[in-house]
Amino acid sequence: MTDPTAIQPSELDQFPDRDPEETAEWRASLDAVTKAAGPHRAAYLMRRTLERAEAGGLALPKLLETDYVNTIPTAAEPTVDGDEAMEARITAWNRWNAAAMVTRGSKHGVGGHIATFASAAWLYETGFNHFFRGKEGDGSGDQLYIQGHASPGIYARAFLDGRLNETHLDNFRQEAGGNGLPSYPHPRRLPWLWEFPTVSMGLGPLSAIYQARFNRYLTSRGIKDVSQSHVWAFLGDGEMDEPESTAALALASREGLDNLTFVINCNLQRLDGPVRANFKIVQELEAQFRGAGWNVIKSLWGNAWDELFQLDTTGALVRRLREVPDAQVQTYQTRDAAYIRQDFFGADPALAEMAKLLSDDKILECFHLSRGGHEARKVYAAYKAAVEHKGAPTVILAQTVKGFTLGQGFASKNANHQMKKLTTDEFKQMRDLLELPISDAQFVDGVVPYGHPGTDSPEVRYLQERRAALGGPAPARRTHAPAPLPAPAEKAFTSFDKGSGTQNVATTMAFVRLVKDLVRDKQTGKRWVPIVPDEARTFGMESLFPSLGIYSPKGQTYEPVDRDQLMYYKEAKDGQILNEGITEAGSMADFIAASTSYATHGETMIPFYIFYSMFGWQRTADQMWQLGDQLGRGFLIGATAGRTTLTGEGLQHADGHSPVIAATNPAALTYDPAFAYEVAAIVRDGLRRMYGEAAPGEDPNVFYYLTVYNEPLPQPAKPAAPGVDEGIIKGLYRFNTAESAGLSPAADAPRIQLLGSGTAIHWTLRAQKLLAEEWGVASDVWSATSWTELRRDALEADAALLRGEERVPYVRQVLHGAEGPVLAVSDYMRQVPDQIAQWVEQDYSSLGADGFGLSDTREAARRHFGVDAESIVVAALAQLARRGEIKASDVKEARERYGL
Repeated sequence: MTDPTAIQPSELDQFPDRDPEETAEWRASLDAVTKAAGPHRAAYLMRRTLERAEAGGLALPKLLETDYVNTIPTAAEPTVDGDEAMEARITAWNRWNAAAMVTRGSKHGVGGHIATFASAAWLYETGFNHFFRGKEGDGSGDQLYIQGHASPGIYARAFLDGRLNETHLDNFRQEAGGNGLPSYPHPRRLPWLWEFPTVSMGLGPLSAIYQARFNRYLTSRGIKDVSQSHVWAFLGDGEMDEPESTAALALASREGLDNLTFVINCNLQRLDGPVRANFKIVQELEAQFRGAGWNVIKSLWGNAWDELFQLDTTGALVRRLREVPDAQVQTYQTRDAAYIRQDFFGADPALAEMAKLLSDDKILECFHLSRGGHEARKVYAAYKAAVEHKGAPTVILAQTVKGFTLGQGFASKNANHQMKKLTTDEFKQMRDLLELPISDAQFVDGVVPYGHPGTDSPEVRYLQERRAALGGPAPARRTHAPAPLPAPAEKAFTSFDKGSGTQNVATTMAFVRLVKDLVRDKQTGKRWVPIVPDEARTFGMESLFPSLGIYSPKGQTYEPVDRDQLMYYKEAKDGQILNEGITEAGSMADFIAASTSYATHGETMIPFYIFYSMFGWQRTADQMWQLGDQLGRGFLIGATAGRTTLTGEGLQHADGHSPVIAATNPAALTYDPAFAYEVAAIVRDGLRRMYGEAAPGEDPNVFYYLTVYNEPLPQPAKPAAPGVDEGIIKGLYRFNTAESAGLSPAADAPRIQLLGSGTAIHWTLRAQKLLAEEWGVASDVWSATSWTELRRDALEADAALLRGEERVPYVRQVLHGAEGPVLAVSDYMRQVPDQIAQWVEQDYSSLGADGFGLSDTREAARRHFGVDAESIVVAALAQLARRGEIKASDVKEARERYGL
């Protein structure tokens, strides 16, 4: 018979057992407990032992799950530093007004969400009363990422403290007439209140992590000490299914971001039903966060459960709580005591005996009302433990009931996310439950009244005193304009005006050279934040590694393999570059934090984020919309741009549409520069507009998107003609004429205007030469630096005409009188140059790279899409033939000559 205490061969590992006899004794003890007290007792002892080992710092694998109970027992809860009864009254007023605001708005059909704040009220109120630091004290205060659907509760609190009035509340979701409140946290719509857009679910948690990380970056680089700022992210348990929600958990723990706390409102419901109907979302999230290295605090049960846990001498209650799926917990919330006795307690004889000691009222109190997220003491204890924990970020898993205090018709119902109003009777029941002094007479014509205890009431004085002690109102966004940054020396920009001579230079490299000069500026150089999601070497940025350093909170704890090279890989605690690895989403979150530092911390930073253009807007356009909402400023650089310039990479890498996506973002100024001097001019104008002295009527809260190319080509000198600088910024200028290009056309030669953007202008210039030398056609070449800005100017001109103002679109002004038709060419789908078609007075046509990309040489790809020089020639001849200016046979001859 096999000795059960003996180590089996399958259990041997590479570490020799120096005392097999002691090991056998431990094993025998475990077997004895299992035999004498049962497997549940043995498992309990093992969990407690492992927890003790973990607390003692022993190097053991961590438990991924703990029991389905509170992390902090009642006996260990600290005393709440405040007046709990007063805070309950304040919370009651806020609950009422949040529900009233949405219900009143529903009469106008604008909707709103009631149930989320009802479940999370204490999660917010406890923070506002005791933890969230405002911006009027020392430092920058805390950063609050408010759950989007909870916005009515935040507005209700701002109403109570005097920052909003009844007119504001009545204009919830009705912004067009002024004095309106946006549906969710939108800084662009309410810039004095909201800091962070969060309702595009998943972006809040991702952004919060990188905001906490950027806070450390600012402190480490000596820009500003924000070490006292704490980032709080309020999230829904259903929201955690978004991949962005958990994408950066390892980063947060790896870098020890103990300035970060996630508060996950675990009401077990998402928009249409249970989050984990047949499972337990709290346990799943605990395992996920603990596995990623986070400190996890569970606040699941209220004080009413203490009696039940004291009666649980066999562990049957804890076991039952672990095994009941979330959807059944939701059902208990809506059923009577008899059902709960039978279904919950009746599942185990020990629990059935326990239930005999409990009254129906006690059972209903526990299963209907008592949750850790609904009791101020529980939440306070969790928050205090979170801010005091060092070395890792903390997540608080707070169990709540969705629709709490709104009545049994609301609480835990699958449809409550879509339930937008309460009836008058339901409001009266809510009033009685919350013990609010609102009379029946105040319900006039069935309209629910707002409630306010008075501007000089004890509640308002208490609320304002608590906020004053914590540094002022919250949430709040600093809206003062930052001091303009001094402009860098002109030399950095004008050095590109002479061109590159015989040297071929890609516009990507031109941009990097420009940045190298700008970061050396003594006044503003330190404010540049280079961001790259790996492949910095692809973009020629490795020269910045040793001079600027790559940010790492640990510095460089190793000897780099390329230490003997001039451009070695250098990490530093005060490094300037954020090299994020392969994560465009993380890099965009970096960019958002840096681009809004002027408001968050009162420190202007100049981020530029360089990426494969195909993997920028296509992957992270939602974050770029978030960036626009958050009023971010900076430079997005789409490198290796265009459908045909990235040789050999093919369909998944060939970008023919990023300017189309970018054009949908009102805050994005999209440019497709062709030449190095254009890149310099655009960056210089961006620095002026976003960080210097914006012109009257210019919004500085924009960001620039520049496409740059990896194709080394001759960089010409900047033309000396007037209007070039204006044209570069506005989107179009004449680069040359047939005459200035030395092509000597005949006086009566047919003429065409060729518009090219980005790398396409080089094929256009070759086509200009072919047209002149082989077909006797004169052509002028225009550089279209921004099709999108031309279109926006034209749309503004159209709007002005509707107001009775005379205004001619810029594109029509500059092309006015230009002889012949217009042919526009880009390395993108035709939709990009076609943005301006309706405002061009000449006959207009375009060429572009529509469809999927493919792997081949640049020349073959351009021939495939019909955008190479020869294709441009044939298209130009066809336009002229349609106008009767050349013979139709010339078009056929050209097609045959060029093999089209």
